[in-house]
Amino acid sequence: MGAAISPSIAAEFELVDSYSKADVIVDVTNADAARENLPQVAAAGAHAVVGTTGLSDIDVDMLHDAFIAAGKSCFIVPNFAIGAVLMMKFAEQAAPHFDGVEIIELHHDQKKDAPSGTAKLTAERIGADVPIHSVRLKGIVANQEVIFGTTGQTLKITHNTLDRSAFVSGVSLALRKVDTLPPGVTKGLDAVL
Repeated sequence: MGAAISPSIAAEFELVDSYSKADVIVDVTNADAARENLPQVAAAGAHAVVGTTGLSDIDVDMLHDAFIAAGKSCFIVPNFAIGAVLMMKFAEQAAPHFDGVEIIELHHDQKKDAPSGTAKLTAERIGADVPIHSVRLKGIVANQEVIFGTTGQTLKITHNTLDRSAFVSGVSLALRKVDTLPPGVTKGLDAVL
């Protein structure tokens, strides 16, 4: 399987035409660029692995339709760290046993969206209107804490990313598995774990 990766597909999309034999395009740009790039990826007949967050539900619906029409998969992965995926799964399992939950997510000061895609997906998987608190500071890569409370006890499920190398195994897994997913949009790395 061939793959084309560009850190700024929006600025270089003309170069992506030279990747016309690529099976997969990885988009880790920003939401505005991804809105423009990803329909073109579908039209070019490639699968997409998307690490960009900040896409709205309307964006995701539009991408779903574009990739279904192309017969290709768009794999949106808010967090490529395996530990973060497990954190979301554990939070989903814990939720029915507690009266309340809040999420605190912390990211580097260059992250544009708040709350993060990981925090939004965690809240979606918990299935409740979960308050999310966002922190943006230098010195942080990506951390999230899900705090549950009920009478006489709390439970904290925490994931800390100490270095960007934590995302490599998840990106590799997504690239290997994207062509096994159904056409349209699939969200979350746990779909292929």
